[in-house]
Amino acid sequence: MAETLPNLPNIKPALLDLPTSEKLEPAGAMDHPPRILMLYGSLRERSFSRFLTWEAARILEHFGAEVKIFDPMALPMAGSVPETHPKVVELRELCLWSEGQVWCSPERHGAITAVMKNQIDWIPLEMGAIRPSQGRTLAVMQVCGGSQSFNVVNTLRLLGRWMRMFTIPNQSSVPMAYKEFDDAGRMRPSAYYDRVVDVMEELVKITLLMRGRTGYLTDRYSERNERARKAIDRQIEKL
Repeated sequence: MAETLPNLPNIKPALLDLPTSEKLEPAGAMDHPPRILMLYGSLRERSFSRFLTWEAARILEHFGAEVKIFDPMALPMAGSVPETHPKVVELRELCLWSEGQVWCSPERHGAITAVMKNQIDWIPLEMGAIRPSQGRTLAVMQVCGGSQSFNVVNTLRLLGRWMRMFTIPNQSSVPMAYKEFDDAGRMRPSAYYDRVVDVMEELVKITLLMRGRTGYLTDRYSERNERARKAIDRQIEKL
């Protein structure tokens, strides 16, 4: 391979991948149900974000997904306890298990709740060579106490990008949530309910589409270049 590329002198040709359809063929057997982790952002007994999460979980299970919902109760504030705390270990193991995630938070003072952010703050970008969030699909939802807002889903999208997740285009925002759920916590029929179905359907489709491909999709030139530099540095140190 040439040492330099025409018009691209800053690129190392040996480290540059040329994407093809063949390279996007799924790797390994992928016949298990899609594994979806769900996080919600409220500790209230009558929590509409939890109700919405449960409703979405029922839809996902109908689509054939295996769903696990993390209970944020008793999760300490990030940094206040060692990473060996049982709730922290549980959350991180669920993240590693998941192929896709759903994040659902109430809107409080125009933003996500501390309960929601605390869960995300406990998920590290890296655990040694393992990345608990990178390559996972993500769907975002919010519940509002008043008129419809998109502050929370916009913030969750920002956090998902920061966590190197693939956030699907569709999303759900439920205004005046106290009107949308009955006494048993079940969501009433409405256009908002239909949107939740749309979001979960899209999440399953995109998760299935990406399975077996995330390793290739998240392999980056900059990281290959950095690894190559570190390998050279290690060789120099041995001299």
